[in-house]
Amino acid sequence: MTRSPAKPSPKPSQRDLFQLDSPLTGEIRGERSLMAFPFFALSKNAWMKPLSYEHANVSIEVRPSANGVATIYDKEIVLYIASLMAAKIEAGEDVAQDFVFTAHDLFSVTGANHSARSYARLSEALERLQGTQIKTNIEAGGEGEEGFFSWLSEARLHYSKTRTGERRLKAVKVRLCDWLHRAILRDRQVLDYAAAYFQLGPIERRIYEVARATADGEGRVEADLATFRLQVGYQNPLANFRTAMKAIAGTDGIPDYQVELVEEAADAGTGGGGAGRGRRAAPVRVVITPRPPEPAESHNESLAESGESPAHDNADQSAATA
Repeated sequence: MTRSPAKPSPKPSQRDLFQLDSPLTGEIRGERSLMAFPFFALSKNAWMKPLSYEHANVSIEVRPSANGVATIYDKEIVLYIASLMAAKIEAGEDVAQDFVFTAHDLFSVTGANHSARSYARLSEALERLQGTQIKTNIEAGGEGEEGFFSWLSEARLHYSKTRTGERRLKAVKVRLCDWLHRAILRDRQVLDYAAAYFQLGPIERRIYEVARATADGEGRVEADLATFRLQVGYQNPLANFRTAMKAIAGTDGIPDYQVELVEEAADAGTGGGGAGRGRRAAPVRVVITPRPPEPAESHNESLAESGESPAHDNADQSAATA
């Protein structure tokens, strides 16, 4: 009996080799403590100095790697991973600490372009996230930790090669640190982000995060300027922060929130102690309140100007085509 030659086994696909956790199906979300406190440098470039935060009962110490401290832009990767994790929890899936995703989906979610430079920045960001050392007394999942940890205990870029020898990035594999994994899995203190977050500058991002994570029952945040500067993680002098906050309040570009600086009446004795010293600046408080909802008429007018249909018209059209 003649046997036909055995068929070669099919070549494993990328999904067979890497069980991808992307694409992200839900919203971008972050863990509340990471939103409330300054764990990342407010810089686009390498920040080589240690960061520290001491206020009330919270302490944070951040040490740079040879490539610097992880920045607020590197944090986008942590938010993306946290969002993948939150989506898996909601779907009732088992959630380990390892995540595999495509750079393409990460860039699409965060609004980055898909240029060669973006891929190079991704590699640099992963190195900083793995190399930055963090120490904090903030408990996660009912447990505290002594000593330092890194955001990612493992970070790898998996490539394939074309016939011409060109490298093609297939997947990114990371292992999330125990501390953040416990916080998301057990505490479930995860909040969604406005889509416009990724278009904000470093200080604006932190203002939004602090407001989102620490607002009271009415969505209001109020603090003196010096305390708010610490919570934002601004490293330059208070006078510089005051100038920056005035500009941000004037621009009024924080998603979902309005920022106001309120000058308090100076005490009678706050003038200069002697000639030539001048008068001290009046104390300033930062007041952040939820942005009032846009009136329906104004919203429809804006849609009309942009050529879009009001929401109820879209709903009617969807029903008609169903």
